[in-house]
Amino acid sequence: MSHGAGTGENRLIEVVNITRVFNVGGEEVRALRGVSFGIRRGEWVAIIGQSGSGKTTLMNVLGCLDTPSSGNYILNGKDVARMNDDELALIRNKEIGFIFQTFQLLPRETALSNVELPLVYRGVAARERRERAKAALEKVQLGHRMHHRPNELSGGQRQRVAIARALVAEPSMLLADEPTGNLDSATGEEIVRLFEELHRAGHTLVLVTHEPKLAARCPRAVRLSDGEVVADGPGREVALTNLVIPSAQGAGGL
Repeated sequence: MSHGAGTGENRLIEVVNITRVFNVGGEEVRALRGVSFGIRRGEWVAIIGQSGSGKTTLMNVLGCLDTPSSGNYILNGKDVARMNDDELALIRNKEIGFIFQTFQLLPRETALSNVELPLVYRGVAARERRERAKAALEKVQLGHRMHHRPNELSGGQRQRVAIARALVAEPSMLLADEPTGNLDSATGEEIVRLFEELHRAGHTLVLVTHEPKLAARCPRAVRLSDGEVVADGPGREVALTNLVIPSAQGAGGL
């Protein structure tokens, strides 16, 4: 299977021989061991792996929450692997829309105020913020609940607010960490269908999960094991094929 999908000018993400080494109790733990792949603009890709496979570490690198020990990470034409914390914060704010398993909404703020938040950090004027946040909530079919607080919303509605918040600043990619993990199966299916709509609309989606059935819904999946890419291809094929997964050699769920 190809590890190089996403070649040419249409490539949004290029990960080249990324390693990440942690010092744990005086011992080196190699969480990523020379990971390489590319993602084109508009692709929907799952990063799948068991606990200890390195997928969480890779997600943190892709989200500019961590920097690799070696290798290159090109995001939208910029090599972010060697940026300092301030530069990474700017990239996160501009290029990446995060969607978390636990929603991470401000409990005392309305759905509308929560969605506005990334635009506050960007210094967008209040009227424009409000209009863009309303449009984002409409896009996830939640315009009628924009003045409700998180505790007045169902789990699925809260995740839709989180997706609207990720969309509102028009990032280069949406990075979703186990986005259906806190939802029942029916509500999770609604969120997956929303991702399908966003994909059809041209958004670039990177979904990190340990669930084969979720990864199988993605057009493409990259499987990690012991910090290495062991499969890269059609989501259903990669996610549902029974692979012999090597032990994580003490990666400890990184």
